[in-house]
Amino acid sequence: MISYYLPSESKIGVGYQVHALANELVRRGHTVDVFSPCAPVDGALYGHVHLPMSGPLRTFRFAFVMRRQDLSSYDVLHAHGEDYWMWRRRVPMHVRTLHGSCFEEALHVKGVKETARMLLLGLTEVLASLVADRTVLISPGTRRWTPWVRSIIPNGVDPAIFGRASPKAERPTVLFVGTWGGRKRGAALAEAFARDVTPRLPDAELRMVTQDAPASLPSGVTALGRLSDAELADEYSRSWVFCLPSTYEGFGIPYAEAMTAGVPVVATPNLGARYVTEEGSAGVLTGMQDLGHVLADLLSDPDRRERVARRSRERARSFELGAVVSAYEQVYRSGRRRGR
Repeated sequence: MISYYLPSESKIGVGYQVHALANELVRRGHTVDVFSPCAPVDGALYGHVHLPMSGPLRTFRFAFVMRRQDLSSYDVLHAHGEDYWMWRRRVPMHVRTLHGSCFEEALHVKGVKETARMLLLGLTEVLASLVADRTVLISPGTRRWTPWVRSIIPNGVDPAIFGRASPKAERPTVLFVGTWGGRKRGAALAEAFARDVTPRLPDAELRMVTQDAPASLPSGVTALGRLSDAELADEYSRSWVFCLPSTYEGFGIPYAEAMTAGVPVVATPNLGARYVTEEGSAGVLTGMQDLGHVLADLLSDPDRRERVARRSRERARSFELGAVVSAYEQVYRSGRRRGR
C-alpha cells in the first residue's frame, strides 16, 4: 500500500482508513507493507517502509520517490495517493482508491493558492485513474470528475471498536470531529451552538475532537485535542448527537463511525453526508443557517433521536470494515480491466 498519510503523524482520514484496511488484511493472512513518509503506527500489524520527506511540495515529491521503489516482490499495489507517475507495470495488479475529488474540494476551499493546489491534485487523480488497472471510488458523488470509474467501495468502520454500547452522558452532548477552521467548519458549529443551543438548553455541551481550536471557547464548548481510537469510541457512545457541518466530504468517516455507535448524525448536505446518510433518511441534513436550531430540537426530542439512531445503525452495516476488505479482496483478484 501507498499512503502519504498515517495516524502516527496526520489527522487526515485517509491515513486512518489505510491503517484499518492494512491491519484487517493482515488478520486475514495477507502480508502487507505500507510505504509512507509518516512514522510507524503503534499497534500496526503490517510492515512499514519509511520514506521520510521534508521541505515544500512533499506530496508531489513523494510520488517521484515511489516511482523509484522496487515493488517486483508484491502481488498487488494498492495506492491511496501519489501513484500517478507509476505508469509502467510494476506489479501484477495496481489498484487506486480515490478518496473524494480534489476538483470538487477546489470549489469549496478559500484562497487562490489553495485552490490552485487542489486543481493540480485533481489532475493527478485523473492521471492515477488511467495509470491503475482498477480504480475505486468511495462514494457515487465523487464520480462527477472521473465518470469512467465504475467501482465503488465505501470507507470501512470497525464495529468492534466503534459499535460498543455504553451509558449516554447525563447532560445533552453534541460531538464534533474535525478541524476548527477550513472546510470542517468547527468554528461555525461552535458559534451556532452558543447562539441557538445554549439559550434553550443551558446544560448542553459541545465536545470537539480538534487540535486547532483557540484557547478561548464559548461557554459549554470543550476542545478535546487528539484522541486514541478507544477514547474516540467512548466519546461517540456517550454523545447524544454527532455533528460535522463540512462544506465538502467525499465520504466522511466520522459520519459512519457515529452511525456505527448508534449516534444520530446532523450534517450539512455535502456529497459524503448525503451518501452516508442516504439523503438524510439515516440522519439529519440541514443548512448552516438552521444548524443550531436543528441541534436543539433533536437534543430535546428523545423519541426522534432513537428513531434516527435506529436507522443509523441499519445504514452503518453497509460500512462495516469486514465487508469493505472483502470487496477489496475481490478487486485484487479481478484481473487487469484498466480504469474500471
